[in-house]
Amino acid sequence: MKKSVLTQAVLLALQAGAAVTALAAEDDTSGANAPAVAALGDNVGAVIVTGTRRSGLKAVDSASPIQVVDAGTLERTGQPDLIQALAQNLPSFTAQAFGGDTANLTLSARLRGLSPNDTLVLVNGKRRHTTANLAVLAGPFQGGAATDLNFIPVAAIDHIEVLQDGAAAQYGTDAIAGVINIILKKDNTGGSLTTTGGAYFDQGGRTGDVSFNKGFEPSSNSYINLSGEHKYHGFSDRGAIDPRVVSAANLAAIPTLSQAEGYPYVNHISGDAAYHISLLALNAGVNLGDTELYSSATYGKKTAQSYENYRLPNRLPKVYPKGFSPLETIDETDFGFTGGARGTAAGWNWDLSSTYGRDKADIGVVNSANISLYNDTGSTPTSFHAGTFTASQWTTSLELNRDYAVGWSSPLTVAAGLEYRRDTYDIGAGDAASRYKEGSQSYPGFSLTDAGSHARHNQSVYVDVAGSPVAQFKLDLAARYENYSDFGSARVGKITGRYDFSPEVALRGTVSNGFRAPTMAEQYYSATNVTPTQASVQLAPNSKAAALVGINGLKPEKSSNYSVGLVLHPLPRATLALDAYTIIIHDRIVGSGTVYGSGNTVNSPAVVAAIVANGNVLDPTVSKTGISIFSNAANTKNTGLEAVFSYNTNHDDWGKVDWTVAGNYNKVEVTKVNQAPSQLSPQKLLDQAAVAFLEKASPKVRLNFGALWKRGDWTVNLRESVYGPSSGFASLDNVTYYETKIKTLATTDLEVSYRINKAWTASLGANNLFNKYPDQINGDYLQAARNGLNNLAVTQYPSFSPIGINGGYYYGRLSYVF
Repeated sequence: MKKSVLTQAVLLALQAGAAVTALAAEDDTSGANAPAVAALGDNVGAVIVTGTRRSGLKAVDSASPIQVVDAGTLERTGQPDLIQALAQNLPSFTAQAFGGDTANLTLSARLRGLSPNDTLVLVNGKRRHTTANLAVLAGPFQGGAATDLNFIPVAAIDHIEVLQDGAAAQYGTDAIAGVINIILKKDNTGGSLTTTGGAYFDQGGRTGDVSFNKGFEPSSNSYINLSGEHKYHGFSDRGAIDPRVVSAANLAAIPTLSQAEGYPYVNHISGDAAYHISLLALNAGVNLGDTELYSSATYGKKTAQSYENYRLPNRLPKVYPKGFSPLETIDETDFGFTGGARGTAAGWNWDLSSTYGRDKADIGVVNSANISLYNDTGSTPTSFHAGTFTASQWTTSLELNRDYAVGWSSPLTVAAGLEYRRDTYDIGAGDAASRYKEGSQSYPGFSLTDAGSHARHNQSVYVDVAGSPVAQFKLDLAARYENYSDFGSARVGKITGRYDFSPEVALRGTVSNGFRAPTMAEQYYSATNVTPTQASVQLAPNSKAAALVGINGLKPEKSSNYSVGLVLHPLPRATLALDAYTIIIHDRIVGSGTVYGSGNTVNSPAVVAAIVANGNVLDPTVSKTGISIFSNAANTKNTGLEAVFSYNTNHDDWGKVDWTVAGNYNKVEVTKVNQAPSQLSPQKLLDQAAVAFLEKASPKVRLNFGALWKRGDWTVNLRESVYGPSSGFASLDNVTYYETKIKTLATTDLEVSYRINKAWTASLGANNLFNKYPDQINGDYLQAARNGLNNLAVTQYPSFSPIGINGGYYYGRLSYVF
């Protein structure tokens, strides 16, 4: 019942808290490690290590736009989910609300409206490996195979530095949109235990989370910081009625149809996946005098299930007399390790490190069947191993820097480095039953022609020179050379400058270029995607089958970044940063929509030939067949403006308030669509819907207004988020397109915390307090789908919604520090 959601949240937190209490020390007199409660705006004075090779630089003094998000800010978002925590605090960071197929099991995010693959993630300044699970189906996040941030426990994080600027020359040639540098805790004493419970206002999404952090001091010059987390999140369902199950003809022909559980709401595809995730993180170091040894490690285990479209009882009545709803499953193991040493020699500071990360995902299907196998043999399994994705990354680097006195206002910092990286990507075939003929329903197993092992390596060298010729002027020049085993070489550079006219006014700007090689998944992923009425093959761009439709592999993306900004201190304790930017990408890698070979209004014979050449057998009962493929399909231009304002006020007996306003304006233009190969004519690789996903699916404007009030033992955090309009197109036949528009939305987040004593703090809160939903999908499109008895009519809320599709989330949290 709706009325009891907040009560449920509190009970969930209390239930998990019982376990916390049993583990907690009885001495509650120490509060040295109480969670930080600084607002986002308070962090402008934080010393940063991202975006510069100079030491001791503060975020407010940076020549590049950097936002710092501390541990307290992450915690107050309510949901123990790092992607959501960042999305709620950074207007230019957009989280994926819903994904199709296995993308719903690994949600991703993007910065400044670019691909998730265009943002580089670092942990303690070292490159983090990526997920093996590719977002395949059409949408704003299509092609995403970036770092899965949710495999890093929030309890392990000291703060996060987000460089919102092109940084390929500084960190590597995939940092086109920016860099997210996650800094882990180094505390060697004390710790914390936290439990959170919550649920959606309109049912579903039941969540429970328990996390801990503990510091150890093996010796006076060392630290070990250990964190762990276990989280459960339940299914949600926001789907409409499937028109197939209320069709008079189907009800007459299939008498058992109305007996399906939950009838007529039997199709649960539109909603959250359910998952369990367990995480561990370690950060350690020891100072040996002139040398420091350090290491960090993370380990994560996730199991998840996501509903697929309901199959009618007539598909396999002897096994499923009331029909069936297949579930895709993932059993994923993710780990990363960094070991290194740093010190000084001959006047140089040096840092030698090696980082290895691996993500392995076993994909399965349960509550399913292989209908052809049953028809041919009289039996079929109901659960299948559909295949395995594995991605690994091994990076070894040597970094050097020293300061030279050259008569400038500050020493000239000279930095240089070498890096070697090896990436692998493997697809393992599904079991024999999952790939027999058309394969398991909803998600066919990967065929022998899909399977394969792939590797590449690259070497890079960089030079970075930074200093202040005069006291008011900061200058930073960086250049990088990279050589890929499969794409050749790239040369990129960056010029960054800042001039402080006075303590109140500074001007800053950057010019850079970038280069992003296709991810291994974009190059080599191949699979069959199915619905109850359609089957399509995702072709690997460099396959022989792709050549039959005129695609001969992928080229790297090339980019140019320009930004100019003002940093102002209009009042005491107030800071305003304004940064305008332009990002131009040539040969942007984009996934196509479905290009049809049969059953559609417009078809291309070459598509059928490519499917045959790729060795795929498609479900004979579907009405349409086609392909999808990644290609260098477009040139794009992003033009934007970012603003961050912070102000602190003191109201004496009434407490203190930290005020923040953060905003982002981001306009995306597709400046050129590369012509589709003649083999596909008259169909296009980028149709109207695909272009809209690039240009209009994310709001052009987003604003966050925040107030953090602290008085005695009470803390109240209020945030109002405003999302500008967004829109997208959809078609049932690639001929008639329907536009779905989401009007401007505003949501309210509220959290109230009370410190019971020096050890215990209780919090109650809500994300989307007033239970707002986006506008529904275009009514004419839904009606056309209903008229055609198309299961697409189930999805009533657009997947590109900036506030998700689930409404309000209410939670309770208990924290214990020692």
